[in-house]
Amino acid sequence: MKQFSQFADIIENMQPLGSNDHLPESLRLTRIGNIETYYAPFEYINREARITICGITPGLQQARNAINAARQCLRDKLPHQEVLAQAKQTASFSGPMRSNLVTMLNYLGIPSWLGIHDSEQLFGSHSHLVHYTSALRYPVLVNGKNYNGTPAMLKQSTLREQIETSLLEEIRILPDNLFLPLGPRVSEVFQLFVNQGVLSQDQVLVGMPHPSGANAERIAYFLERKPREVLSNKVNPDTIDRARVALLAKMSALSETA
Repeated sequence: MKQFSQFADIIENMQPLGSNDHLPESLRLTRIGNIETYYAPFEYINREARITICGITPGLQQARNAINAARQCLRDKLPHQEVLAQAKQTASFSGPMRSNLVTMLNYLGIPSWLGIHDSEQLFGSHSHLVHYTSALRYPVLVNGKNYNGTPAMLKQSTLREQIETSLLEEIRILPDNLFLPLGPRVSEVFQLFVNQGVLSQDQVLVGMPHPSGANAERIAYFLERKPREVLSNKVNPDTIDRARVALLAKMSALSETA
């Protein structure tokens, strides 16, 4: 809330961001070499959640969506806590990756474990069951483009600081959640927390392909919609097979004890 208060007036008085607009310098938090971190309103933590889905960092599209939503809420004179909640809900996994995420969550049996019919409900009527976050809470850009895991965030001081403050804060507020890290770099972060005893291995679902549209072939194979023999050499089917088996087994065990 303190961070948001510092930027609320800037966001309220700025022009809406278009789909090709860069984030304004007035929202920049840090710049070290070619790595920039910008403020966007992603602080809200859903304390009712049972599952946390964690990406790597908010992308430019998500950041624009969150900022525009917060701007409108501020102009509507909503309380800051409500502004943050609506901005987060509007922007979380917005764009084309949402449908891939929903399909894979359904495949794993997440709705059954949560007692709902479809993972799409996590973006609507049952959004109280899920907390969306990122290993890096605020948008990180490298050479003006979305950060993709290079340089490694655990080895870069300003990026690691975000993990050890913001993300760790969220985990400690949601100690009994099930955590789903998206992508290998985020999985490395959660494995670090497991190794440190912050989380148990049973709480972390590792290995699901990232829901990005660029990952369509891996997603199709993970969902058993594309046969092994027609895969390109960009896909390692053995890795996906092992992850699929482990994830389904973990979800089966969780469902039995739910």
